[in-house]
Amino acid sequence: MHLTLAVGVGVLGGVVNFLFFYGIEWSKWLFLHKLDDPVVVAEEMGWLARLLTPALGGLAAGLVLYWGGKMAGRKGPANLLEVVVAGDGRLPFRAGLVKSLASLMSLGSGASLGREGAITHMTATLASKWGQWRNAPPYRLRLLVGCGAAAGIAAAYNAPISGAVFAAWIVLGNFSMNQFAPLVLASVTATLMSRTFFGLAPWYSVPTVEFTRLTQLPWFLVLGALCGAVGGTFLRLLRAAEAGFARLKYSLPAQLALGGLLVGLIATQFPEVCGNGYVVINRILQGEYLTGPMPLLFLTGLLAAKLAATTITVGSGAVGGVLTPTMFIGAALGAVFGQALHELGYAAALPTAVFTAVGMGATLAATTRAPLLAMILIFEISLDYSLMPPLMVATVVAVLSARRFYPESIYTDVLRHREGLAAREAEHGGAALDCTVGDLMRPPVEPVREHTPVAEVAQRFLRSSYNFLPVVDADQRLVGVVALQDLKEHLTEDPGLRAVIAYDVMRPPPPVVTPGERLLAALPVIVASELRNVPVVNNRVEMRLVGAVVRAEALGLVAGAIEGANKPGLRRAD
Repeated sequence: MHLTLAVGVGVLGGVVNFLFFYGIEWSKWLFLHKLDDPVVVAEEMGWLARLLTPALGGLAAGLVLYWGGKMAGRKGPANLLEVVVAGDGRLPFRAGLVKSLASLMSLGSGASLGREGAITHMTATLASKWGQWRNAPPYRLRLLVGCGAAAGIAAAYNAPISGAVFAAWIVLGNFSMNQFAPLVLASVTATLMSRTFFGLAPWYSVPTVEFTRLTQLPWFLVLGALCGAVGGTFLRLLRAAEAGFARLKYSLPAQLALGGLLVGLIATQFPEVCGNGYVVINRILQGEYLTGPMPLLFLTGLLAAKLAATTITVGSGAVGGVLTPTMFIGAALGAVFGQALHELGYAAALPTAVFTAVGMGATLAATTRAPLLAMILIFEISLDYSLMPPLMVATVVAVLSARRFYPESIYTDVLRHREGLAAREAEHGGAALDCTVGDLMRPPVEPVREHTPVAEVAQRFLRSSYNFLPVVDADQRLVGVVALQDLKEHLTEDPGLRAVIAYDVMRPPPPVVTPGERLLAALPVIVASELRNVPVVNNRVEMRLVGAVVRAEALGLVAGAIEGANKPGLRRAD
């Protein structure tokens, strides 16, 4: 069932990516009157148009958020990480639609954001809504949200591995096969859907370099440390910008308009800051900015300008993704580092483009604290495996370096500051301890009937990894369990084996839990149980088997909540 739903979510991801692409085209025509990349259009504009266009887009996005929020009605958690970490997997559809429309306004007018954020969120919202429509339990809704995130990232970047790893590492925090397999299917399906619409061409082209000497790697250790410092500083600036805009106490439309105006002011000198940066990253990789009179000075200015523009845009409350702008910042930093080495007479055998590509991945790792994701994503969008040795070194160093400048990742920090999740955990002993057994409940281990022959029960054990099988009567009431070790003596009694049934070898019903119990109240039963899948019954009178709680998952959730209550913030993505 999970795999079938995952394929459906993948189809949704491909369709959302297609619709969002043409939605941005419509928005660009509305604000820019052209369908070219915002950078190309901005370079052709006069200074006044550069100044005012992002402000108009910010105003429009703010109005959509303000009035759309009023019309959306009931409030609820709209952050996909929060509904997975501490919620029941329910993402509000109307709020998601409003955010998507606001994101189109911002992206079409040249805001320094990426489209991947809105695509991922909308796909996850649709997946959650589909699950709600099917009356799916919370554990399945959370998995559907994860599948939506995987499909969104995979479709946006044409990167199936990255989509699955992003959802497993960042969203669900779990690589168990029961959850990873649906993520892979959703990611692959979304990628193939997008390739049907947009083809298979790589996003970026990087010159192939043969790394055969250890003496080439120290430069990338230094680059990784620099990217970690810049990534950590970037996160600190984002929080400072959000706090600064909040202190102004402007209305949401005025706040986003002001943010757009400030970005427009930067664009009067550096039009390259407009949009997500795809065009500019390719220019840096192709060396187009290295032929000018003072390339190092220009690249340094471009790095500072994009850092400021993205900080202002996100801080003002604009809706969009930050992965691609983060890679822009890393590309500029890598180019500055490589060009500086070349001007000083070092690393002549390594082209600047290699430092650029590695800088993209290292800065992404520094902000997400997910080095594996950064390695895979850079490989998938460049299709250049020769980058792997320096990229691997730089990403892990960047994560270690970034922790010294800022303790959180860009995702856990959003939860702690914007949603106030960590504060609620500290106050209530963790949202995990406040949830119910029903929130964690999975489908039950497929039971056997009382009269099932022992030979058939043995075959069930051989086809599964379970050590215990529940036994139910005709009304699905739990009447006992069969243990694998109890079957051994009966399997040798060949003549009378056919006469032995499950009822003859079963043990009494084990301690059970019910869906409405708080996890904290059910904890003694779960801890004491010798079953990996603790049975869940509708109530302790009827004892009708309705599900199971994975013992390791419940204990891990409690341990994480206790750790979170003793430490500031969340460490999920570390």
